[in-house]
Order: sequence, then C-alpha cells, then structure tokens
Amino acid sequence: MIVQIYEIQDPWEAERCIELGVDHIGSVILSENAWKNPEIRKVVSLTHQISKSNSLIFLFQNLATIFKALEYYEPDIIHFCETLVDSKAKPLDISPFLRSQLEVKSRFPEIKVMRSIPIAPPDYRLKPPSLSLAKQLGEATDIFLTDTWLGEEPIAGFIGITGRPLDWEVAARLVRESRIPVILAGGLSPDNVYDALIKARPAGADSCTGTNKIDSQGRPIRFRKDFEKLRLFISEINRAQKELNSRLIGP
Repeated sequence: MIVQIYEIQDPWEAERCIELGVDHIGSVILSENAWKNPEIRKVVSLTHQISKSNSLIFLFQNLATIFKALEYYEPDIIHFCETLVDSKAKPLDISPFLRSQLEVKSRFPEIKVMRSIPIAPPDYRLKPPSLSLAKQLGEATDIFLTDTWLGEEPIAGFIGITGRPLDWEVAARLVRESRIPVILAGGLSPDNVYDALIKARPAGADSCTGTNKIDSQGRPIRFRKDFEKLRLFISEINRAQKELNSRLIGP
C-alpha cells in the first residue's frame, strides 16, 4: 500500500520520511512568483536517487509557468487539486481542468497526473458529485486522491489541509468504481487511518495535517513533520494492509 506524505519542502525531512517507509514524497509550490525552489528540487533529486516517487502541487494555474517548473524539477507526478465545485457543491466547468491535464500528459508523457476528488464530511448536507467528477476526469488522470471539501477551503480554490475526515463510504465507492488507483486522503492521522483503510480499501494513504507538529494552542504547523506521529501512521497502514491481505487469503 502506497504511503504518501505532504508537505515536504526540504531534503532533510524527505530523507527522514523515506527512512520511516514513505513511498511518495509530496511538495508544494506555493505561488507563481516563487515557482523555482532549489530545496524542493533537491527533494525531487533525492527521491530519484533511491527509487522513491515524488509529487508536486502547484497553487496556481498558469500552464506556461507550470511547464517551466516541470522542466526544472522533473517530478514523477504532478498533482492537481482545484476544488472543482463552488461553495454550494455545484460542479464548475470541468473542461479547463481536463484540458490542462491533457496538455501536461501530451508535453510530459513521462509524468503521471494525480487529481484530487472533493468529498464532503459525512455530516454535511451539501455534497459534491464526487463520482461524476472522477468519471469526467478519468481519461486524463493516472491516480485519484480523495480530499475533504468544506465549501470554504483553507486555500481558496484548492482542497486540502483541512484536518477533517471525509465520508469514507463515498471514498469506498470511488475505489470500487475507478479504473485507476485511488489514494485516500482527508483528515487521516494515526488515530483513524486503520479504520479508514479497512473501510475504503484504497491503493494507498496520504497525510499532511495529521502528521504535522502542533503549536502551543494545538494547531498544526505547516511544513513541519512530527516523526513520531508519522511512524505511528505508517505502522497503522501496515496493520491495515496485513488485515486486508488476510481477508483476501481467507482461513
């Protein structure tokens, strides 16, 4: 089962993550003005040296700049995580997102495309049409990643880093219906990742907020990993994988 961890911005943290058993190292390019980050390039280079994978999120949509960045970083995966729906959970016009992904795949066939699919928490009345969105974007996507949609996101226009679990029933349906791998994300932590994986049975698990350090007021600190939390997170993933394997084999 794939273990993917965000937001890793320097090679020292990347190396620690890999030592603990992380397979995919995810980094974030925070703005178009600061698209060239030598430390993140070192992270990508490190993963290439030891046959691990890396993924990059760009928090902007200018394709010309994204293309320059892809040439600079040479990542394994580009991760698109626009919300895809408005604040009322109504879908946006998907065609621009689809065109962007197709153009990336045309220009950089060696780079896989990951697409976040918004899923609301289970107690939300408003719910994005998650399965329909995935179906529309599937032809231009190599990996889906579930993430929590709240209607008002921490980073406007993009989903992620909410710390809130999503509806695992919807995630499980996506896993069953998808022709491509699905990585489960959205509020996962050492406390809940086992139950989430047993429920959804995805190809992997992703964490950002749930494995970060916290400040004196209990708030997650961006870009700073708590390696004990990460160790426990990976241990719970391995426990879930063992249980799922045993169910496949049977008595």
